[in-house]
Amino acid sequence: MILGSGTANAQDLLFPPGEDDRFSWQSYEEFAANNDLTGQSVAIAGPWTAEDEVTFRRVFEYFEAATGATVVFAGSDSFEQQIVIDTSSGSPPDIAVFPQPGLARQLAGQGLLTPLPEDTADWLRENYAAGESWVDLVTFEGPGGQSHVYGFPYKIDVKSLVFYSPENFAAMGYEIPHTMEELKALTQRIADDGGVAWCIGLGAGSATGWPATDWVEDLMLRVNAPEVYDQWVAHEIPFNDPRVVAAIEEFGWFVKTDAYVDGGAGGAGWIDHRDSPTGLFSIPPRCFMMHQASFIGSFFPPQTEFGRDVDFFYMPPYESHPELGRPVLGAGTTFAITRDTPVAQAFLQFLRTPLAHEIWMAQTGFLTPLTSANLDAYGDPTLRGMGEILVNADTFRFDASDLMPGAIGAAAFWTGMIDFVAGDTAEEAATMIEQTWTSLARTGGTEPVEGAEE
Repeated sequence: MILGSGTANAQDLLFPPGEDDRFSWQSYEEFAANNDLTGQSVAIAGPWTAEDEVTFRRVFEYFEAATGATVVFAGSDSFEQQIVIDTSSGSPPDIAVFPQPGLARQLAGQGLLTPLPEDTADWLRENYAAGESWVDLVTFEGPGGQSHVYGFPYKIDVKSLVFYSPENFAAMGYEIPHTMEELKALTQRIADDGGVAWCIGLGAGSATGWPATDWVEDLMLRVNAPEVYDQWVAHEIPFNDPRVVAAIEEFGWFVKTDAYVDGGAGGAGWIDHRDSPTGLFSIPPRCFMMHQASFIGSFFPPQTEFGRDVDFFYMPPYESHPELGRPVLGAGTTFAITRDTPVAQAFLQFLRTPLAHEIWMAQTGFLTPLTSANLDAYGDPTLRGMGEILVNADTFRFDASDLMPGAIGAAAFWTGMIDFVAGDTAEEAATMIEQTWTSLARTGGTEPVEGAEE
C-alpha cells in the first residue's frame, strides 16, 4: 500500500489499512497511488462539532495518510452565518460542508462556488441509490444562468421511519405493514382492539408544528410524482394545489381521529415531540407506533436497546401507486468547493471511494446512499437498517420545509399544520400558507432560509 506522510500515519488510523475485510481497501490503495500531495493542505469548514467532528476527523485522517496532505477542519454551530461572511469577503475555506442545499444554491448563483468535474453527475447516477435524485439536489444555476453540479452529498439522514415496540407487536399479533393500505388497516385494527396506534407530538417550543411537516412531506412523495414535490418546493404550483391538499388530508386521516392518537387529536398539537416517544415504552403502551426521523432515539428512555425494546420499519408506499416506487424523505450535508485548489479537488475525489464512507459507517451517526459501500461496515445494526432503506430507495427528496423560504418552511407551514390539527380543513390551512407565500413573492422575500427542525 502506498501511503503519504501527512499528519496521520498508517499506524495512527482508527482501522489499520488492510486488516479488516469490511473495508474496501483496494479503492483506498488506488486513490493513494494516484494522489501525491505531500506538504499541501486543505481547509474545510462545516457544521460538525463534538462527536461528529471527532468521527469526521477519523475519516479524513485516511486522506492525509494516503496523500501526504494536511486537513484543517473548522466546525461551528454558526457555520451558515460564517460561510456567508467568509465567501463574500474573499477569504473562504477551500471546502464548505453545507447542512442544507439552499445556502449552497444561493452562493453558487453568486459565483462563490466552483462547479465540480463534468463527470460528477454521471458518477452520482451510477453509484448512489436513486442517483438522479441526488444529481437534481446538487445541481444549481451559476451566475451566468448555466446549471452545473456544485455539491457532493455525504452523510445523510432518513426521515421515512416508523418506530414501534417489537414486544408490543408480538403480544398483540401485529405484523409490520408493507403498504400504506396495510398501515391504515393496522391503525384501525389497533383502535378496534382498544389500543391507540400513534404517538404524535407536534410541540417544539418556538418551532411547534415542524413534525407535522415531515408527515406531509412523506405523504406528498407517496401520493404524487417526485416532480410534483419539486414544483411544490419551488412554488411552481400553489401551496393549495389539490395535490398538496390531498397529502395534508392523508395526514389528517391519521392525526385527526381521536381513537388513533395518544391524547386524542387535540393532544397532538401540544405534546412535545421529545416527550411523545414515552408512549411506546409505557406499561400498558399508550401507543404502538411513531413516525419520526432517525434522531428521535436520543429521546428514548436510558438503556433502551434497539431491536429488543424498540425497532423501526420503512414508512411504506401505497399499493395503489406502484409507479412511485419506494421514496425516501431525508436530509443531509453537501460538500462544495469554495476555493478551487488541487487538494480540494482531490478531497472531493476521495469522497467517491467506498472507504471514505465505510470508516464513518463503522463509527456512529452516518448513513450513505453509496451502493458500493459495504453494508457490513456499519458498526450499529440500527444504522445498518436505516442504511438499507437508503440504498433501496427509488427516489430521495430533501426535507421540503428546509428548502422553502424561511417564512414558509420555518413559520407558515408549521403554523398552518397546527391550525389544521386544531380544526381547519386542509384547504383552509394550505390557502393560508399560500397567501403568505404569495405575499412574500410580491415583496421579493423568497430566498430560502435555513429552518430550525431537528
